[in-house]
Amino acid sequence: MKQLRLLITICLLLLPVSSFAEDKGYDYPIPGSYEATILGTPTALMGELPSEIRMKQLVLDVLPEREKPPIFFYDQGLLCNFAYQKKKAPLIFLIAGAGSSGQSSKIVTMMKAFYKAGYHVITLPSPSNANFVISASQSRVPGDLTEDTEDLYRAMESAWDKVKGDIEVSDFNLCGYSLGGTQAAFVAKLDEERKSFNFRKVLMINPSVSLYNSITRIEGLLKNIPGGAKKEGVFFNKMLDKFANHYRYGNFIGINDDFIYSIYEEKLFSKEETGGLIALAYRINLAGMIFSSDVMTGGGYVVPKNRVLKATDSIFNYFLVSSHLSFFDYFNEYFYPYFQQKRPGLTKQALIASESLKSINDYLSASPKIGVMTNENDFILAPDELEYLKQLFGARAKVYPRGGHLGNLEYKDNLAHMVGFFNTAGGTP
Repeated sequence: MKQLRLLITICLLLLPVSSFAEDKGYDYPIPGSYEATILGTPTALMGELPSEIRMKQLVLDVLPEREKPPIFFYDQGLLCNFAYQKKKAPLIFLIAGAGSSGQSSKIVTMMKAFYKAGYHVITLPSPSNANFVISASQSRVPGDLTEDTEDLYRAMESAWDKVKGDIEVSDFNLCGYSLGGTQAAFVAKLDEERKSFNFRKVLMINPSVSLYNSITRIEGLLKNIPGGAKKEGVFFNKMLDKFANHYRYGNFIGINDDFIYSIYEEKLFSKEETGGLIALAYRINLAGMIFSSDVMTGGGYVVPKNRVLKATDSIFNYFLVSSHLSFFDYFNEYFYPYFQQKRPGLTKQALIASESLKSINDYLSASPKIGVMTNENDFILAPDELEYLKQLFGARAKVYPRGGHLGNLEYKDNLAHMVGFFNTAGGTP
């Protein structure tokens, strides 16, 4: 149990005329895609951000009629962060990446960058985060972009209703990273119809083009570890031993970014092992989502149908079972059957196609307010998908030469571009 907690802690600590990739003058130091993804940005190279900001936590009652199982007694509502200015200012909503909360380290960095630039900020957890599944997901089965978008929009309206009497807002904006980046595009399209916000500008950071394809690529990283995905338990212990020994004999106070970066410099992991660690971190997030969804729906996928978990019940064994389920298990055995029953005649191919930016291609190509920021070596994108983003967004695309998946999100140049995108009248600063 202690080993599991330590790995989860580590994963949370680990866990962004032409604008196309240009290496000249870009000094982000980590060339490898997997290494950059895990190590992120060395502290010395991060942008200068305020240590303290005017901020409070919002607890939103998005679905007042929602009854929650006893095991989730602690969940009092959807948790969001709200940073505010004393004067009239633009407001930006930030959507977290897959499995992440509205208080994740990356989204807090983004919040501080926008706050420093004079914005009100509201952060939102990912629809795949357990808190969102429990408190804000209408279906309680996350992963469908259409329904998740409806849920996100409802949460944004709830957050705005809660704060609009306390601040003055000049206009509304939207930004998301990873899965949250992809979802931002769908939220923007829905807002064209609902017009609750009339977003002025929208930025997608390291988005997926196809959710199914991106997750397939992440799951594929486990195939490269010794023995393949079936040996992930052995791999888990091996990774932990390396972390523990390096920490024991090093001069470290805590397991933080400096500690992780020193591991990279010592070359303690092979490229395959580094990719495997990313996949394991993803599996941990996926396990939390699957367990929460199964308990909320009473689906009987992990927890027996007639079993009502009490507040004092241990969930450790259920978590272990969930952590050994792949995305394909979830998709084929739980996710697709649910939506097939809800939408008679729905095929897997049609469902997969709907989970892609290409399903709203016409809107994205015609909307000058939407931009994208990504990396040449982001492993969640196939080469043709990266090319698709370049062609679709043209001058509205900023593609860095390296950074992996979100590894350079906190790098000073990236933060400057992120804020600059919203501070200019056009699509590109």
